[in-house]
Amino acid sequence: MKLVIAEKPSVARDLARVMGAKEAKEGYIGGNGYAFTYAFGHLVQLCTPQSYGYSTWSIANLPIIPQEFKLEAKKIRKDGKQIDDAGALKQLNIIKSLIEQAEEIIVATDAGREGELIFRNIYYYLGAKVPFKRLWISSQTDKAIKEGFATLKEGTEYDSLYFSARSRSESDWLIGINATQAITLAAGNQGLLSLGRVQTPTLAMICSRYLENTAFKPQAFYKIQASFEKDAIAFKATSSKIDVKELAEETVAKITVGSEAKVLKVEAKETKEQPPLLFDLTSLQQDANKKYGYSADQTLNIAQSLYERKVITYPRTGSRYIGEDVFEKVPELFQHLSATAHESIAGIAGNLLDAKLNKRSVDDKKVTDHHALLVTDEKPSAMPMDQQNIYNMIAKRMVESFSEVCLKDITTVTLDANGVELIAKGTVIRQYGWRLSPEQMEAPDEDKNSDDQDNENVQLPKLSAEEILEVLAVDLSERFTKAKPIHTEASLLKAMETSGKEIEDEEMRQAMKDCGLGTPATRAATIETLFQREYIKRDKKKLIPTPKGLTLYNLVKDRSIAKVTLTGKWEQKLEEMRANKVSYDLFMKHIKDYTERITKELVQLRVSIAHEAPVPLQKNNIKCPKCASGKVQLYDKVAQCDLYARGCDFKIWRTLNGVTLDEKELRNLLEKGKTSTLKAVKNQEGKIVEGVLVFKDFKVSVV
Repeated sequence: MKLVIAEKPSVARDLARVMGAKEAKEGYIGGNGYAFTYAFGHLVQLCTPQSYGYSTWSIANLPIIPQEFKLEAKKIRKDGKQIDDAGALKQLNIIKSLIEQAEEIIVATDAGREGELIFRNIYYYLGAKVPFKRLWISSQTDKAIKEGFATLKEGTEYDSLYFSARSRSESDWLIGINATQAITLAAGNQGLLSLGRVQTPTLAMICSRYLENTAFKPQAFYKIQASFEKDAIAFKATSSKIDVKELAEETVAKITVGSEAKVLKVEAKETKEQPPLLFDLTSLQQDANKKYGYSADQTLNIAQSLYERKVITYPRTGSRYIGEDVFEKVPELFQHLSATAHESIAGIAGNLLDAKLNKRSVDDKKVTDHHALLVTDEKPSAMPMDQQNIYNMIAKRMVESFSEVCLKDITTVTLDANGVELIAKGTVIRQYGWRLSPEQMEAPDEDKNSDDQDNENVQLPKLSAEEILEVLAVDLSERFTKAKPIHTEASLLKAMETSGKEIEDEEMRQAMKDCGLGTPATRAATIETLFQREYIKRDKKKLIPTPKGLTLYNLVKDRSIAKVTLTGKWEQKLEEMRANKVSYDLFMKHIKDYTERITKELVQLRVSIAHEAPVPLQKNNIKCPKCASGKVQLYDKVAQCDLYARGCDFKIWRTLNGVTLDEKELRNLLEKGKTSTLKAVKNQEGKIVEGVLVFKDFKVSVV
């Protein structure tokens, strides 16, 4: 029997149907020589510090660096309901039983870094030895599934991908756990503060932009604009910026209505505007946020739904290119779109059937694990509006990307109005190309300064040097400089992609993507984490830091953990590991060294803020087991000694071995050394039992 392990039940059912397995069993589907089972996403995770004996928070324990990382069953969610560890263990036991009967395993988790980690964690947690192969597909159509099963890859081909995923997971654990405990202990009066390898520099970008925007003081400047007409075509010409009001008034006084202006020169330039590259996930999220206001997480979930409906290719891609082999199938996809897509897209797709296609988005060397987003040849059924919107965006981008260049004639006219230089510009579209039609010309970028468009005219008359024109109107306007706008999810995703560097050229941004913050698959989750931690909030499309977020930012803004470029370099190393250019051991040694350094940095903050008295969330009289003089105060997730400012750093989790302790049981544990008998306690083997928590030598165990 061949065992197929998918990432979620719906995928397992789909694979089973295509491969002819129809016997529904508990936890799997069997038949035709296969058994199709599944995880629920991450079914196994890295153990918490408690599993290594660190039940209390103490500066003396830091940094926590396990000799070897352990794995445990994770609390997971299914269909909106919580599944406890027992539910996860039950599914793991089903998988273990199937592995024992299998002659071969086929890995069918999502074909990417996280999907590989999901399978390998299960495989190693269960101590499996059965050989495995990899199903690597970019769409869920029946045809793609059958082709994938016919061309399975050797599992060892993806070892470097696994080590990259494992390094990402373990480095996030080391930095997140140690930095969070260190900053929380250092800033004892602030409650629990969470830091992370990607989360913290992302917060820093949001906060620094917000503070820069709110502190910005607009500076006045002035522009002169004159109106002209020739051959019944009216147009305007504008001066450069004038910073001093008096000078601006003196200058505009030189130009009067009815006076003459001489054309100094006329420059005409033909420009070719290349079509945009195909979407990867990040660029899709950016455009969906601008156009529909969808969050990055919403767009990812919508795209994942479309993928599972088989109508688009794998969405968690970081590539905006396709290979030559996929390009050969593009005409078939246009044939499909011409028959099924929205009317405006269908018409363009039909026109492209006999046209020479633009190959700007075709480059085998730039395709990573997955190619750019495409529609499939599966006919879409009725969809909710949000799915229809995203599907149409992907389809429209396809017809744009393979269309001809947009040809423009840009004319710049320089005039002299009594010694004052004025500029007029006009753009004539000679070939709309990928811009499709006048009605579908893109609107101006909402982030661009409108002053850039002062010189623009819809149409210019034919002009030549030395020609004399009459000034029909003149105006002096006061303008103000503008701050960089507060981040939206679209602009933040763009900044994360390039480690905060402002790069407009999309090919240059592609070259930077390997050293961006996170990956296309994880950026949405990072932003959502900042919302969940209550570090940021939404104001329409704007991302605004909360007081809590600003407090944390001010504590760490000068520390290395908040530096965008450092995290970007780590991400680059993880990509190099995937390509077998960097070893797991070397990368993790660097991360462990860094963990020691940043922990020391953050703990030292305690010296500068220790004079601030803690503000307990709940007062009580539980005696501190460490200093014996203080009282343990209860916070939401932890309990801490109130003599923090005098040097006692005692802190303990309120949730221990899967049980959240109320004040009574916490008092029993800390003052009597043990709780009463508790239900649903997780013991050292990970099993759910009735038991008593025992506190001894600042460690908690179950008896």
